[in-house]
Amino acid sequence: MSDKTDWHNPLQGMALMIGAMIVLPAMDAIAKYMATFEGMSPGQVTFYRFFFQLVCTLPILFVMFGWNALRAKRPWMNLLRGALHGAASLLFFIAVKYMPLADVFAIYFVEPFMLAALSAFFLGDKVGWRRWTAIVVGFGGAMIVIQPSYEVFGLKALLPVLCAFLFSLYLFLNRAIGNADSPLTMQTMAGIGGTLFMSVALIVGNGLGVSDFEVSLPASLLGLVLLLILGSLSGYVHMIVVRAFRMAPLSLLAPFQYFEIISATVLGYALFGDFPNFSKWVGIMIIVASGLFIIWRERVQARAAKQA
Repeated sequence: MSDKTDWHNPLQGMALMIGAMIVLPAMDAIAKYMATFEGMSPGQVTFYRFFFQLVCTLPILFVMFGWNALRAKRPWMNLLRGALHGAASLLFFIAVKYMPLADVFAIYFVEPFMLAALSAFFLGDKVGWRRWTAIVVGFGGAMIVIQPSYEVFGLKALLPVLCAFLFSLYLFLNRAIGNADSPLTMQTMAGIGGTLFMSVALIVGNGLGVSDFEVSLPASLLGLVLLLILGSLSGYVHMIVVRAFRMAPLSLLAPFQYFEIISATVLGYALFGDFPNFSKWVGIMIIVASGLFIIWRERVQARAAKQA
């Protein structure tokens, strides 16, 4: 999409984006709850996340579009997107099992910086010294959050960084695919790819005796209901995000991603008693400021390109 001025409803797009960003951390709170109170492994939770997403969305897709929803022009790239999304979600759910939600989100938000670097190296996008400086400063903010977390949680504190890298690859493939397939087809194929990836990961991880890949069924009716909610949120909330991006430009909506940190902090404190300390808040503010600067620079360059 281009930053045109004829977006038909940018205010509604912003409202949808804010709502989606406030709700999305509930998915990760459910994953943490399932690991903490239901004893379910992060690998199993991730599998159910994609499986129940398909269960909740595929019937509606078939009723509306039939088999056309699965007729992708680039099926393998879309399946790879799903596998990357599955791997990123797995690492995120493992991280939230051991760490506070707000910490994981704060570290994860190095993803925009990684995406900017990938675009510069592989797509030839122009990234000037100001944005490179913002990328370095943003990583510095992440290190401030990671440092105390690393002392407490060890190498697990680095999982959100790897998660951010895999998700930036997932977004990078979105650009590589372009408009070859519709967002609906891309999301459906990605859901299938994520389910297939997690099926293999569970079989291998459980076979090797890794506790975070232990196979199990929900231990209670509440657990089953929460997993259904998790799958529904992952499917429908992301559709809301797609809808928002059709109403308003990316440069306008991107800053609202940081609402996730607010929601994650509230949920983490309300459900698990976790709250970031002062140094972590400093790191969070540095990450947010750096990300907003990158978004602002992209808007400035987009205006300059139009005027040229």
